[in-house]
Amino acid sequence: MANVVVIGTQWGDEGKGKIVDLLAEFADVVVRFQGGNNAGHTMVIGGEKFINHLVPSGILQQKTCVLGNGMVVDPGVLIKEMDFLAGRGMATGPERIKISELAHLILPYHRAIDLAREARRGGKPIGTTGRGIGPAYEDKIGRRGIRFVDLLDWAAFQDKLTAALEEKNFLLERYFQQKPLSAAAILEEYRSYAERLAPYVTNTSVFVEEALRKRNRLLFEGSQGTHLDIDHGTYPYVTSSNTIAGNACCGTGIGPRQISDVIGIVKAYTTRVGLGPFPTELTDEIGERLQERGAEFGSTTGRRRRCGWLDAVVLKNAVRLNGVTGLAITKLDVLDGLERLSICTHYEFEGRRLDVVPASLRVLTGCTPVYETLPGWTDSISGVRSLLRLPRPARRFLERIEELCGVPIDIVSVGPGREQTIVRRNPFARSVPQGKKKARAAASSTTRRRKSSRG
Repeated sequence: MANVVVIGTQWGDEGKGKIVDLLAEFADVVVRFQGGNNAGHTMVIGGEKFINHLVPSGILQQKTCVLGNGMVVDPGVLIKEMDFLAGRGMATGPERIKISELAHLILPYHRAIDLAREARRGGKPIGTTGRGIGPAYEDKIGRRGIRFVDLLDWAAFQDKLTAALEEKNFLLERYFQQKPLSAAAILEEYRSYAERLAPYVTNTSVFVEEALRKRNRLLFEGSQGTHLDIDHGTYPYVTSSNTIAGNACCGTGIGPRQISDVIGIVKAYTTRVGLGPFPTELTDEIGERLQERGAEFGSTTGRRRRCGWLDAVVLKNAVRLNGVTGLAITKLDVLDGLERLSICTHYEFEGRRLDVVPASLRVLTGCTPVYETLPGWTDSISGVRSLLRLPRPARRFLERIEELCGVPIDIVSVGPGREQTIVRRNPFARSVPQGKKKARAAASSTTRRRKSSRG
């Protein structure tokens, strides 16, 4: 039985939402295993844009969606997102959405400290979203976090909140010179969240195990990208959780033997939001062109994404760290019209060749990317539905990516729509029902059903 993990190979924003939405047709359960509402998955269905921050992308395919124990969840944001989806005809009841009782809560003091800390850094911020994700993970690791299981035990929640707020208000007032927060106000707000979300909270590790026993197909989605991983990313310009595929097990509560495939999402160029080293960044007219054509603005923050050429050093690093079995290339159409394309094959630093991403920020910041140049193409590829119909330079570009990282390309996206996708291999093909084993045919059948339902 195929169980597939989808991860980003760069610094996030690779287009994971679209690929998860595409593959969710063949899955029974979609699980989010880390992160919070500091990331958004953007999907375009029937011309309408959906941006999910917490609910797994599979909700648009009306699959059972699980918020795993590795997440930190702002319950107010979650409820607003569920209501938005319900208003557009999606089933969002407890039979459709499961929340791990072990997932940690984001509380108002997490957001307040996040914002105050960034402001205090002045001209040297980390570049957080201010959603409280980092402080919530700090409390988790510091063994003072509050989980959903505590929210459902009101006496325990009151005791833990009171104890936590004593420390947080001292920090806010004495160190950050900010106003203290009211325990009564937080308790009133979170009591309503407890009442609303109680039916959704369960032991999701047991739920997932039962799904596996029934031979359900599981799709695991993360947020951000490999190089924002707290351990393996460009620290400290990273997120506060493990974004790599291995955390799909830890953040869900299953063993590693349950994972069969890891799909690495690769944007056809490279982007990064916020601060941190970015060897292939382009600050010229080509960088501006990529930003404009790719609509490169953060789906959560609206911040402009920095753009650059595809970095094979970063990609190979991600392939190793995640055990990637197949690649999905997104936004290939953004490269339409460029006469020449470049791929960074390695770095140079003080006369030395580097083939891996260095751990030292000083070294990485000082690296010079070494490029290989390939011909571009002039025609639009947004309407192409098979690899053989892509311009020869586009096919060569894809082939070179495979050669450099040693992993086959399974999926190619040539536009934001679900139908603008070329599927060479479906990782669920071994276990999909009869009649759906040809992934491309299955994807096109989805498009036909969507069009007929609108028609």
